[in-house]
Parts: sequence; structure tokens; C-alpha cells
Amino acid sequence: MHRREPLGGAEFAPETTYLNSASSGLLPRRSADAVRAAVAESASYGTMGRDYFAAATASRAAFARLLGVPAERVALGSSVAVQSAFVAATLPEGAEVLAPEGDFSSLVNPLAAHPGIKLRTVPLEALADAVRPGTALVAFSAVQSLDGRIADMAAVREAARAHGARTYLDITQAAGWLPLPAADFDFVVAGAFKWLLCPRGATFMAFGGDYGRGAEWPAALHAGWVAGEDIGASNYGLIRPAATARRFDEPYAHLSYIGAEQSLGLLEELGVETVHAHNTALADHYRAGLAERGLTPRPAPGSAIVSTPGIADAEDRAAAAGVRISVRGGLLRAAFHLYNSTDDVDRLLALLG
Repeated sequence: MHRREPLGGAEFAPETTYLNSASSGLLPRRSADAVRAAVAESASYGTMGRDYFAAATASRAAFARLLGVPAERVALGSSVAVQSAFVAATLPEGAEVLAPEGDFSSLVNPLAAHPGIKLRTVPLEALADAVRPGTALVAFSAVQSLDGRIADMAAVREAARAHGARTYLDITQAAGWLPLPAADFDFVVAGAFKWLLCPRGATFMAFGGDYGRGAEWPAALHAGWVAGEDIGASNYGLIRPAATARRFDEPYAHLSYIGAEQSLGLLEELGVETVHAHNTALADHYRAGLAERGLTPRPAPGSAIVSTPGIADAEDRAAAAGVRISVRGGLLRAAFHLYNSTDDVDRLLALLG
């Protein structure tokens, strides 16, 4: 294959061979510098800094541009689990939620725990066919955290539309490297600390479908002062929720969004299509090397995550050699992102023998 060097130039200089972006991404230099400056500023100006809203506003706009949705349809939060609990609360008593078997716990557990919801799970490959009359919501990840399988998003979306079900798409393992049709789904959530390279504590929720344009917004169940239409008048008593998706904002983890603004800016500069081509080429090179060693990775080509059965014991050997990977469900999981190179792939393959 054509040798690939890391994207991002001087933004990354890790001391390890880092192949674990499916667990968390590396922070670009510009983001780390911005967070350090904000920490220093907080010693004199408090932990909200001198401008609490600028980084959050810029991060919202940058995420919206990456996803191709209007910024007024994006809310800022703290975690996927909190957003899943919010989505659960939008459903009527007795609602059926359909999800893939073994999807990420932060997505499905808050749905299952909500009183009155009936959670039904099926294999990912059967998800579209399993939508039926009475299904209120289909909740699923665009890319499976365990092994990198990519959902047939178009098929699920069309099946849900055919049966009048809403859709909730988790793009935590996809946003930043996989081009996504985010506007086609009712709820789209992204924990930004993986492929979007943001600090933990930055999470985005985009609203598609007819919410806010024809259909009323859901109730703003956790609305605090930053969710008010007039923020200056929203510190005390009941607030008037913002007319946009900002009505669903949680108070901002300031340092997280300071970093997020910079990280999302880098991804904008590079372009998701460019990152996608880079990541999948490295993953395909790794798959070919595994096949030469008689190993059968999954999923099929197309994913930046490659998980392999039968070699989980290589994690300790790789760690001792300075190669960071992970094991999930007995699978050795490697994840290839913009800061990786062909040399990184070859280093891991050499450790596998």
C-alpha cells in the first residue's frame, strides 16, 4: 500500500504508538495549550474564565459544521448517558425501544432503566427488519464500540420512517472519521472525547427530523440557567427556554469546551473525508497483515476499528513495547486515527509474530 504519514503535523507527538482511539483520542497540541492557558486564567478569574460562553458557542458551531446541521439544532451536554436519559423521558408510557444486542451501555442502560419503557434487542444486522408497528424509538450506534461494525444507517432510518418510529443515533465511535447523514435522524449524540479529540466532558446532541420545525421541542427536563432564552435573566426562578436546541444545554464544563473548540477546528481544517480515507487505509493494511498471519479480524473492510479474536494476550506484550491498544469482549481492538502512520501498523503487526 501507499505509505501513510500522520495527519496534523506538529499537533501530535505521542510518546507511545497510540492505536486506542476507540477508548479515547489524543488531545492536539493546540487544544492542550488552550486548556493550560484557561487553567492559568482560572487562578485569577475563576473556573468560568473571563468569557464562559465563547468556547461553548464556537464548539457548537464547529460541531454543527462537521455534521452538516444548523448550529441552532445542537445542544451541549456532559455525557451520552445523560442524553439517553433525556431521550427516554420524551417517550410515552409503555413505549417500545428497539436497540442492537450488546450496544454501548451508556446508550441503552438509561433507556432500559426508564419506567414504562420496554427495551427489545436484536442482532445489529437484523435491526432494520425488526422495526415493527408499535416501535416508538430505534436507538443504535453508527459504529459498534466492541468491534467496529458499521450499522446500515439508511436501512434503519427508512424502516423507522415506515413505522412512524423516531431514531436515536449514537455517533461517539464515528464522528470525526466517518461521513454521517446526521440530519436524517431525530436525535444524534456524540461523546466527543474519542475520535473528535476533545477533552472528556464535551458532548453534543443534534436534533433532526421535525423537532423545532413543525413538531414541538420535547420538554426541557434538565434546563438550567444556560438554557434560558435570555441568559442574563435566567439565574433565578422559572426560565423561558431558548427557542433553539440550546434549551437542552447543560451548564458547560468550561475547560472541556475550551479544548473542544480547538480540536474541532483541527478536524475542520483536515476534513472528515480526508481523515476517513487515511484511517480506513491504515485499517485495511492491518487487516491484510492479520490475514497473512492466519487471523480473521472483524468487521469487514470500511471501519477504522479492527477487532480480532484469539490474540487478546497480545495486549500486555504490546503495552510493554509502548503500543497502546485495548481488549473488549475477548477481542484485541485496534483503532486507527489521523495521528497514526503505516509504521504504527507495522509495529503492531511485528508484535503479533
